[in-house]
Amino acid sequence: MPAFALNHMTVASAGFRQMLELAQQLGCVGVECRNDLSGPLFDGYSPTQAAKMLRDAGLRLLSLAEIKRFDRLTEAVLRDAISLMDSAADVGAEAVSLIPNNDGSLFDEAAFVESLELLQPHLQQRGLTGLIEPLGFETCGLRFKKTAIDILEKHDHLTVFQLIHDTFHHHLAGEVDLFAQQTGLVHLSGVTERGLEASQMRDSHRLLVDQDDRLGNVTQIIQLLNAGYSGLMSFEAFAPALHRDPNNVEMIRNSMNYIDAALSQEAA
Repeated sequence: MPAFALNHMTVASAGFRQMLELAQQLGCVGVECRNDLSGPLFDGYSPTQAAKMLRDAGLRLLSLAEIKRFDRLTEAVLRDAISLMDSAADVGAEAVSLIPNNDGSLFDEAAFVESLELLQPHLQQRGLTGLIEPLGFETCGLRFKKTAIDILEKHDHLTVFQLIHDTFHHHLAGEVDLFAQQTGLVHLSGVTERGLEASQMRDSHRLLVDQDDRLGNVTQIIQLLNAGYSGLMSFEAFAPALHRDPNNVEMIRNSMNYIDAALSQEAA
């Protein structure tokens, strides 16, 4: 059975300390923290204080998210990226998340490679992995994991980068290949609303994974595990309705149980 983690977005209305407590209650191995929620990073706790809270909770900080528009690294974006990487190193994070442009512009391979080459020494100096997350939206130039993998293999000196396999974006992209060996983290969310085409699905539709899931999460998880993925599965649900639900922790627990039961049935 996979081990689970909690992305702070899934319980976006919870503060940093409460998010750690919820992850503990759920038996999670780790968490992901974010710089795009309301309020300051770590709710204003210093990285040293946040690191102690994580240790006391027995939780790994899998990733600090996110460096946006990393694939066209302007001076301003690089400056913000270095600041986030400093925070990640100070708090003991294992990785930072790298999110490409999603503005409808075409993918620029040369700019992508240049960005990775600029980021790599900063990541190496801080002992961090750069987790690249292609977005399945039609407006994203870096839509397919294969695009990133082909470039990383061509430029084999780029050694600190791995992929995030996001089940939502994998479905939207219509991608078949999984790249389990190059995957550092898996994001889980489900879409249950009927009548939506894949091209109409947005972050606001992303709930938890249950029997009504339309993204094929269980199939994706089985394929990843069979292909050798041994990392964590992190719940990353964006739907405001889930964030507001007072029973959201129980809903996450139910989703964990559903996934475990589905995998057990598949293995039987």
